[in-house]
Amino acid sequence: MKLKKYFSVIGTLALALSLAACGPQESGSDAEKDTKKATETNELVVWEDIQKGEGIKDAIAKFEEEHNVTVKVVEKAYAQQIEDLRLDGPAGTGPDVLTMPGDQIGTAVVEGLIKELTVAEDVTSIYTESAMQSQMVDGKVYGLPKAVETTMLYYNKDLISEEELPQTLEEWYEYSKGVADGEKFGFLALFDQIYYAQGVMSGYGGYIFGNDGGFDATDIGLDNEGAIKGAEYIQKFYSEGLFPTGIIGEQGINVLESLFTEGKAAAIISGPWNIEPFTKAGINYGVAKLPGLENGENMSAFVNVKSYNVSAYSKNAELAQKFVEFIANEENSKTRFEITKEVPAVASLANDPVVTGSEAAQAVAEQSQFSELMPNIPQMNEVWTPADAALQTIATGKATPKAALEEAVKTIKGQIEANHGGK
Repeated sequence: MKLKKYFSVIGTLALALSLAACGPQESGSDAEKDTKKATETNELVVWEDIQKGEGIKDAIAKFEEEHNVTVKVVEKAYAQQIEDLRLDGPAGTGPDVLTMPGDQIGTAVVEGLIKELTVAEDVTSIYTESAMQSQMVDGKVYGLPKAVETTMLYYNKDLISEEELPQTLEEWYEYSKGVADGEKFGFLALFDQIYYAQGVMSGYGGYIFGNDGGFDATDIGLDNEGAIKGAEYIQKFYSEGLFPTGIIGEQGINVLESLFTEGKAAAIISGPWNIEPFTKAGINYGVAKLPGLENGENMSAFVNVKSYNVSAYSKNAELAQKFVEFIANEENSKTRFEITKEVPAVASLANDPVVTGSEAAQAVAEQSQFSELMPNIPQMNEVWTPADAALQTIATGKATPKAALEEAVKTIKGQIEANHGGK
């Protein structure tokens, strides 16, 4: 059974941009020395995302003073921190606190990498429901939301004005047919990846896992009638030459972004992580929600939640939890947004002028009405590779959508059976 989770504009205005603020970085060798030192002194080691340390600098100084502790910040790519923890944790060189994507929570819990947090309701209640849900497994809390993001439409105002902007994917298809010539293009998206393609497939009734109060890994909807219809729609962008072959595969994201920054693509689907690069590139761009579909639905998008979590290997777990509660509270979340533009999931900040003054925040807030929480169960790890492989065969015309998606689901089920006991 599919239950598509929608979020209100008011509750999720803080679903936006992830700008890279300037901040210090440390080498791996220095980080390892700092972590070892922390096990011998009254220190906490915090793994923060790359170029985001500046956003928590003042808050850390206050925490150090209040708790008579030294907090050492080590910047690492947040999506890779769990992988590093698998090695550094047992070796005694891991962090006390780390930041990670919400879809990794389930895996981290199963592997025993992060600690359950005992937090009061007055703490968890400050966050939007969807963001807090991403941090829970079997009703237990394993982290607090740091920031949330979803995809949106970027368009080049020098190529197409806001008044001319197509409102549906079909309109973008027609627009692209009149623009694409092999060197310049209209609308582009990485539809050979499930992270982006699900936005179309979901609009026709496809889904990854059924959700009836919790994700059901035995109910996979990637090859149902709606998913196939959505994939058939996607395929024509490739088969008719409206998407260049270069945006298929591993290097696709680099090609797509280059085409946009070079003024060779009128619009692309991307995330808030590109606000700063596109601004620095001098692109006269605008942002908007994702297009509608011809069936009256709107394109969907995944909501990704970044969080602060306590390592299971921390020797100062109690203090580490106090730090997580402190660093993710309303005051510090607002300050971090002002510096890094990573918008927190604190519900009370939804209408704060600091947030509402951002065009990108407004765009993503509108898109958030049609967004769905990325599955955070361990079985999601078995979806990415087979689903992307299927979409790439669809994009290259090597298989029909029906055959490719059916094969992908067969592979996903087999991997879930092998790695998770079929559950």
